[in-house]
Amino acid sequence: MSDERIWTAAVLVIGDEILSGRTQDKNVAQIATWLDVQGIRLREVRIVPDVEREIIDALNALRARYDYVFTTGGIGPTHDDITVDAVAKALGVGVVIHPDARAILERYYRARGSELTEARLRMARVPDGAELIPNRMSGAPGIRLGNLFLMAGVPHITAGMLDALTGQLEGGAPLVARTIGAWAPESEIADLLRQAEKDHAGVAIGSYPFFRDGRTGANFVFRSTEAAAVEACVAAVSAGLEAAGYAVTDGGI
Repeated sequence: MSDERIWTAAVLVIGDEILSGRTQDKNVAQIATWLDVQGIRLREVRIVPDVEREIIDALNALRARYDYVFTTGGIGPTHDDITVDAVAKALGVGVVIHPDARAILERYYRARGSELTEARLRMARVPDGAELIPNRMSGAPGIRLGNLFLMAGVPHITAGMLDALTGQLEGGAPLVARTIGAWAPESEIADLLRQAEKDHAGVAIGSYPFFRDGRTGANFVFRSTEAAAVEACVAAVSAGLEAAGYAVTDGGI
């Protein structure tokens, strides 16, 4: 594996509804997958409530450790959408109405026979100096300040924002992943997996056990920036599993 720089990112999930369990987060998985393709590794995820001080503290901690930070949630039109204000305070800048965001929202609501109310205008507020991330889904744009990205809480809207950012972030080589599965107890093949990682430098193996239909099995995900290394490691583990009497299913079980 090459010694090229590894670019890293963190996600800060903001919202009381996530912590209460009323809403299940789906953004982290799609952001992580998208980052892999950009050659950026997701290294940390934090979840904080709609409390300004906690957002500021978490954001500052993550900005100090990682190349990129993504926030999700809290950029909508309601009173508890305080992400913009918290981010502005963390960066020491004011909050302004972005003229392009205002124009986008005016066009969006006019096309639907509605008006840009004061509540909706909140979605045009950005920390001073910010750029916009296009949002084809609902008009209200995301926000970018250098290596900080403020995304929507609604997953399909965040997906559109990620699409708009594709290819715009500096990163390394994208990760290649391959999955196999076997009806094998994880504990019985731990040594095989450990040795395979040792023998194939640069390949990480994730083991995900499950219990289904009264049987124990596991899926194994192999990740590396080098496709050939992944294939070699998969071949070695597959051979070891079959030698131990376990059939291997490509793509997982």
